[in-house]
Amino acid sequence: MERPLDDPTPFLPFSREEWARLRNSTPLTLTEEDLDRIKGLNDRLDLEEVQDIYLPISRLLTLSVGAEQELHRARATFLGSTAPKVPFIIGIAGSVAVGKSTIARLLQALLARWPGHPRVDLVATDGFLYPNHVLEERGIMSRKGFPESFDVRTLVRFISEVKSGRAEVEAPVYSHLSYDIVPGAYQVVRSPDVVILEGLNILQTGALPSGRQRMFVSDFLDFSIFVDAPEEIVRQWYVERFLTLRDTAFRDPRSYFHRYAALSESEAAQTAGRIWEEINLPNLRQNIDPTRDRAHLVLRKGPQHMVQQLRLRRV
Repeated sequence: MERPLDDPTPFLPFSREEWARLRNSTPLTLTEEDLDRIKGLNDRLDLEEVQDIYLPISRLLTLSVGAEQELHRARATFLGSTAPKVPFIIGIAGSVAVGKSTIARLLQALLARWPGHPRVDLVATDGFLYPNHVLEERGIMSRKGFPESFDVRTLVRFISEVKSGRAEVEAPVYSHLSYDIVPGAYQVVRSPDVVILEGLNILQTGALPSGRQRMFVSDFLDFSIFVDAPEEIVRQWYVERFLTLRDTAFRDPRSYFHRYAALSESEAAQTAGRIWEEINLPNLRQNIDPTRDRAHLVLRKGPQHMVQQLRLRRV
């Protein structure tokens, strides 16, 4: 596929059809039943989408893992040491309700079926949010999901230890039912071949008040994907998901959002729209969207969660 050599953009654009051809006979190893287990609330995902979009991505990632492993071996040869097992870190970023979690689970399933890296762990950065009592003490409960609501120091320490090849690293666990960190609960990452890190703000960089740059999650990512869609479509998905939760998870008395279960459909839609406008849209515009062009691969979705365009970073 030829592109103008003098094109100044750092990205190569692809249509669905162009991207699908890059599958290069990669076999489809998932079934409809597998997809049913992978899909999130209201996500539209079928085997055709997997075949056209995500199989080529899994091929690209597998080639990237192999190249990174070769680089580690070359460095070990240079240093006269044994090459340590260092996980390949994939970051998946994007707005609330854009489908990051489903894509992360899908890529986890696809990558684990490739030879050479069968152990693929998935970690969501939700576990690194400050507990609700801390957010309340700091007066930022209404800014949950914004950069300041995350324990960045703990998150960076976690990903640094994973990337260094430490045998076991613990990540805090978040409950979407209680809308809070689960006290004393941890996900243990044990020397995987690949780690997929999924979250809102993982492509951001960090600066201290002095202006000096500090290490951030993006410094440890070997490959990053940004899931994108027009604001009005993401808003629609958010409202649809809220309405679905109103009829399911919110009905559980243990749910933090149980009070919304009694709302009528129109009241629930209005509430979801207000939350989107007051919290999620500002976070998207101020903090998430500005990191889009830092990704290696941008997936642009249209209605029905179908990827319409892709942009791959040249270098």
